[in-house]
Amino acid sequence: MPDPGSGRTPAVDAAIESELRLLDPDVRVSPELFGALLHPEFTEFGASGACWDRASIVRVLMASKDPGTTPITTSRMRGVQLADDLVHLTFDTSDGGRRAHRSSLWRRTEGGWQLWFHQATPFDGTAGLSR
Repeated sequence: MPDPGSGRTPAVDAAIESELRLLDPDVRVSPELFGALLHPEFTEFGASGACWDRASIVRVLMASKDPGTTPITTSRMRGVQLADDLVHLTFDTSDGGRRAHRSSLWRRTEGGWQLWFHQATPFDGTAGLSR
């Protein structure tokens, strides 16, 4: 049931909290913490154009020289609950001058909310959505 003041559901709030945890520098340097937030069937279409699965994104992030110490800022985060166990989030990020529109699908599992699908599309800020 939505919070009457915000129009958000507890499921949307939980998905947002989980999304923000994925961006936390302490989580991004831990394969256990980071991996726990990813569904076993996770897929990502990255801003680079690469396609990732759960094992490959964890491996690449952990091999990075700077896996999570650069702050990633978010803006315009919104969510909608599509089903009892499925939430769609959209938001923008800025990371060291790189900006992207992002879309995430979060699924509720026995272990909690896990990221099932993610897509990032780079943008330069000159053209955007009006919300």
